[in-house]
Amino acid sequence: MTTIPADWARAAFSKVFIEARTPTAFLDEPVADAVLREIHDLTRFGPTAFNGQPLRVTYIRRGKRREALAAHLNDRNQDKTVNAPLTAILAMDTAWHEKLAAVFPHSPAVQERFKADRHARWQCGWDNAHLQAGYYLLAARAAGLAAGPMGGFARAGVDREFFPDGSKASFLVVNLGHPAPGAWREPRLPRLGYDEAVEVRE
Repeated sequence: MTTIPADWARAAFSKVFIEARTPTAFLDEPVADAVLREIHDLTRFGPTAFNGQPLRVTYIRRGKRREALAAHLNDRNQDKTVNAPLTAILAMDTAWHEKLAAVFPHSPAVQERFKADRHARWQCGWDNAHLQAGYYLLAARAAGLAAGPMGGFARAGVDREFFPDGSKASFLVVNLGHPAPGAWREPRLPRLGYDEAVEVRE
């Protein structure tokens, strides 16, 4: 078994969890397709129920389609979305269960269960797509980008605009790029301490 040196691990964890911040402004630098593939390659290995991997990502580059997306966002999010180097729509694949034959092949009964039960299919897909969104944000940071997730948008409008066939259900919009100087609040907002957020029961 390979042992990761403690100093290397601390540096990596610091980059992803501590040093990285949520930006309000980006440098005018494009995001390369190779970086997007790197983000996907990291995200896909995070655990999901039945290895279902229901998250789908749609990237919108600058232009009329980005402006159409921004129109569905809350007012304070519109300008920074139009001006970001890249914007992603994170959504659940509403037919994610159809991939189970490939990603969970040893148990055909699982696919049949979700095929027959729409409510269970939606709930499992929705929960696990959100779980993958967390992996996605950390993967973007690990790939050297800053990520600005936003939930303030009209989901029904975005779905009509970008997924009119009902194949996906959006739940998060994320601006991506390299952060501009002064792109976040200083000092950093406080985090809850261990005793405020954690309890251990016997």
